[in-house]
Amino acid sequence: MSRSTRAITQIALALVLSLAAAFMVFRWMAQQQPKGVKEAAPTYHVIASAELKKGMKIGPEAIVLRGKADETTPPDIFLSTGPVVGRVLARDIAEGAPITASSLEPLNLVVSGVSAMITPGKRAMAVKGNPVMGLSGFVLPGDRVDVLVSLTKGSDEKPVTKLVLERVRVLATGTELSSPKGDGKTASVDVYTLELTPEEGERLALAATRGTLHFALRNGDDDETVLTAGSTVESTLAAYRKPAPRRKVQRRNRVSVEVITGGERTKMKF
Repeated sequence: MSRSTRAITQIALALVLSLAAAFMVFRWMAQQQPKGVKEAAPTYHVIASAELKKGMKIGPEAIVLRGKADETTPPDIFLSTGPVVGRVLARDIAEGAPITASSLEPLNLVVSGVSAMITPGKRAMAVKGNPVMGLSGFVLPGDRVDVLVSLTKGSDEKPVTKLVLERVRVLATGTELSSPKGDGKTASVDVYTLELTPEEGERLALAATRGTLHFALRNGDDDETVLTAGSTVESTLAAYRKPAPRRKVQRRNRVSVEVITGGERTKMKF
């Protein structure tokens, strides 16, 4: 073997050994855990420990710090229970669902129940109902109803039925602040809580004490105002009445009679 060939062989062998050494060092470093570096802890957030109802005040037992955040988690979650305890829910929360800032009433609202749901400037007023008035239970919280009253008026106490309130929001049926779960569920109760302006409340109080109330359920998107004159016995019985046939007037031939009294003559027609 010549000197040049021996030199090339030695260089090639050195390159192979250096590459092998580098590979082994790389594998060793990859298998080592750097000292003082810990795995990132999972991000937990506040979830409901049971089904929570709209309008209730959240207590410590109603929530738990357990949910693990992922790409589907809403951005306005709470990472600790402190800011959530004592807040009032603005909507229903299912068990295990995250508590978010958008699901809570404003911070200055700390009263739970129906009062938390009343629009500022309005009032809540309860009226006694029945299955007929509540459409066999199909009048539910959140629905809009028209209110009619049947009463008597005037010295002769003539009965009349009149539409007195329109698009009134139903806040609660009995003790329920939200609709029953599931399609077709009903809430047949004997008390309905309505949201009214002070003037509407006066009108409803008078109607409830002087007559009989009726609800007419509306479509939630129907905001048209309807003006009515009220229905009396006469106008009700006149509805769908067939027009009476016109009577023919028979014309009689008139008779002229001359009456002579003394020297006077007078004509009379019959």
